[in-house]
Amino acid sequence: MTRLDEERGTAAGVTDVTAGYPARSSVMDRKSELELVGRIRAGDLAAFDSVYDTFNARLFGFLARLSRNRDVAEDLLEETWLRLVANAARLDEDTRLGPWLFTVARNLYVSYCRSRAFDEPDGTETIGLWPGGLRQSPFEEAAFGELERRIEAALMTMPVRFREVLLLVGVEQLRPHEAAVVCGITPDALRQRLKRARDMLAAKLESVDAAPMRKREERRDAR
Repeated sequence: MTRLDEERGTAAGVTDVTAGYPARSSVMDRKSELELVGRIRAGDLAAFDSVYDTFNARLFGFLARLSRNRDVAEDLLEETWLRLVANAARLDEDTRLGPWLFTVARNLYVSYCRSRAFDEPDGTETIGLWPGGLRQSPFEEAAFGELERRIEAALMTMPVRFREVLLLVGVEQLRPHEAAVVCGITPDALRQRLKRARDMLAAKLESVDAAPMRKREERRDAR
């Protein structure tokens, strides 16, 4: 049993990363979310389980791509849930659970980096951007998988401040103003950073696409 299990046992969508491919859709309407917040504030264990089921995989994906290390992501994920348990009774009645949880997760990652005096841990692990159920035919699955790998590889080379805004807005479908809260910046600064991130990602993908052609030309010129 993990520390999170022990704590829980005692507790009283806007623009895709790339056009044409689906990002994660909203998972909860506002009325249901507010009801869930009220139950969490009251210490309802079933409500904690519901939030966990809704956000756990999303938070892990976000942390795994930020840290580029699954072990680090798992540790930070558990601590994120512990923070929810510890602060449940103090949540505002109108709390938006997604932005709240992603803010905690991001802040824990930033603290992790600062405590080790580096910007980002060194790692090359990747995790799929979209749920597998979105793929249909074998051809679509192969094409989608190749694009996903290219995007994932490009994301891993981007500075974390640009990577996180693409993940929050493009993959997790937070509204820009919600993503701004998570990142601790103004909405205008978020929009500017998001534009730079999209341009950076597009340039990296274009560079990857051009590489095979350059190699063919080099081989032809060498004859």
